Amino acid sequence: MGILSGNPKDEPLHYGEAMAVWTSSLTAKSMIAGYSTLINHAGDQDLKKLIEEAIKMGKSEMTELDQVLKENGIALPPAPPERPEAKLDDIPAGARFQDPEIAANLSRDVATGLSACSMAMGQSIREDIGAMFAKFHAEKARLGGECLRLNKEKGWLVPPPLLHDPVEKK
Repeated sequence: MGILSGNPKDEPLHYGEAMAVWTSSLTAKSMIAGYSTLINHAGDQDLKKLIEEAIKMGKSEMTELDQVLKENGIALPPAPPERPEAKLDDIPAGARFQDPEIAANLSRDVATGLSACSMAMGQSIREDIGAMFAKFHAEKARLGGECLRLNKEKGWLVPPPLLHDPVEKK
């Protein structure tokens, strides 16, 4: 029986796991605040639903991550203050984020989150921490698929150069 055998919750976090959990909590809190602001700028109802879903997902992750930090005696990262609700028409046109920009930001954040979850999964030796990040990864992958579909349907997707006719090799 090794030193790290038995109930994973009885095992200490290593520094990489602690940093991944702490950083992910801080990121979730920041994204909740950011999306709570961006939802005020969104005009498209489908986009608003995706933003609401991202906020809900972030709150769920934050709760789970903060619980791990508390259980391990690690100080919680700060949370930005809650954002007030605003009406779209009250935001001046020059100060407003447009729906395609919001959708692109959400897509970027999902892609970045997928990479961060993959890294945390790969460095985890505690099975419960790896499984938690695997769950977050699956949720982000699903949300990313919804973002992609929305971007395609609305004509907001900006694809990289497409390869139509590959050059023949000699």
